[in-house]
Amino acid sequence: MDKIRSDAPQRFPEIIELNVGGQVYVTRHSTLLSVPNSLLWTMFSQKKPTELTTDSKGRYFLDRDGFLFRYILDYLRDQTLVLPDYFKEKASLLKEAEYFQLQDLAKRLRPAVSKENSISEEVCQSDPEEAALAGTSITSTGPRSPSLDARKIGYITIGYRGSYTIGRDIQQDAKFRRVARITVCGKTSLAKEVFGDTLNESRDPDRPPERYTSRYYLKYNFLEQAFDRLAEVGFHMVACSSTGTCAYASNDPNEDKIWTSYTEYVFCRQ
Repeated sequence: MDKIRSDAPQRFPEIIELNVGGQVYVTRHSTLLSVPNSLLWTMFSQKKPTELTTDSKGRYFLDRDGFLFRYILDYLRDQTLVLPDYFKEKASLLKEAEYFQLQDLAKRLRPAVSKENSISEEVCQSDPEEAALAGTSITSTGPRSPSLDARKIGYITIGYRGSYTIGRDIQQDAKFRRVARITVCGKTSLAKEVFGDTLNESRDPDRPPERYTSRYYLKYNFLEQAFDRLAEVGFHMVACSSTGTCAYASNDPNEDKIWTSYTEYVFCRQ
């Protein structure tokens, strides 16, 4: 009986959970097979489930850009490509398309990437004042002129939930500030300007640059790193507020106390 079970073919479930660079996606098995000879088609039709890498929760793991994979998955669903008008990651998306061996998608992206590259080269070769008017920054070894150093004014709010535990023996070291996530609230374009690639936009990926968001968070968990970055680009803290609660780890009052807090820091650049 055991031999019959071991000889039975291994099959993928109809609903597949993927962990792509830390972002979780759920899709149908048939969607992953929609483009023959692609990487995902090979993984989920030519291999056994036990041959694929999984995370600690059993999701199939792909070490790729979790944000851009949403466009890869959208393409697999109906073989169409719809991108926001202000989408600036075409070159990165092209790289992902080539990695996943989606030849038709890569073919559609190449003209747009080539056009963006040619425009960038033309601006870089033009007069620096024209480049400044075009909103393009130019790296220079000399001092920057005031016109090139003009920056947007505005507010950014940094928030975090932290916790620490105090043991029964007060002399024991407390486990301080376990920061789960540092959130960023403010104007989309300003948040991207300040934090760049360290900003995780996966919870609000299509927010227009002129709109505001409270759903971005940072890819690191050190408040001081965020504060240093804000100071580097001319921000100053203008306000701070915090709330906290205390609870026991169990019903026994002799057990460890767990303190949790939520704190917001408001920064301004004028």
